[in-house]
Amino acid sequence: DDSGVDDLLPSHFLGVNNKRLGVCGWILFSLSFLLVIITFPISIWMCLKIIKEYERAVVFRLGRIQADKSNRPGLILLLPCIDVFVRVDLRTVTCNIPPQEILTRDSVTIQVDGVVYYRIYSAVSAVANVNDVHQATFLLAQTTLRNVLGTQTLSQILAGREEITHSIQTLLDDATELWGIRVARVEIKDVRIPVQLQRSMAAEAEATREARAKVLAAEGEMNASKYLKSASMVLAESPIALQLRYLQTLSTVATEKNSTIVFPLPMNILDGIGGASYDNHKTLPNKA
Repeated sequence: DDSGVDDLLPSHFLGVNNKRLGVCGWILFSLSFLLVIITFPISIWMCLKIIKEYERAVVFRLGRIQADKSNRPGLILLLPCIDVFVRVDLRTVTCNIPPQEILTRDSVTIQVDGVVYYRIYSAVSAVANVNDVHQATFLLAQTTLRNVLGTQTLSQILAGREEITHSIQTLLDDATELWGIRVARVEIKDVRIPVQLQRSMAAEAEATREARAKVLAAEGEMNASKYLKSASMVLAESPIALQLRYLQTLSTVATEKNSTIVFPLPMNILDGIGGASYDNHKTLPNKA
């Protein structure tokens, strides 16, 4: 990002002038340089400034930006009385957006807060094109968040956070390009909705889950009845299979260490036993 001065200083940026100083400028420059020589070596400690690797210094000489000194860290030499410099930090800045009360497209009032990560890639643009670049970016992030979320419904905001944050990031990046700002990331931290609406949404979600559970239970019963019908048809064709299934059930019950085992008997056997006992009771008086 800092490889060339031409990339950092487009022609439409303000405050950059490559013209010569002029006669008065050269006179002041000579006097300042003479002052440095006269007061040497004391003046050298006042004129040398150290710029860190993550910083850039925008130097103004007689009110004009010195582009050749604005794109490198290290030592810079400032002449007294005619040079002024502004130190710019190029590290990523975290901008917390306070909770914003927003009216969505479906007339629901919500509170949304977020965070924006950005960095300065052109120190000259950040100093020359805007008064306070961080305050301007902060206010623009608030406005953009409100404008974008105001065009969405509540369901779209809750379900499509990624698309919304990407849209906000694109708008912020385009708007802050002239300020030398590059937006790295935008995130929505929290979406607060009214308590009454939360209860309504919870009741709606619970009713939906209950309806889905009933549908699934009904489908399970229908599938079970189909398989039971198929099993009964197979057992009806082979009585031996029914007896084997009966014995398998008894063995399963016996392995569970139960003290009581119930033996199911077909109804026709009970009818036969009852008919035989009635006939025997009827014949006994006749023999007597």
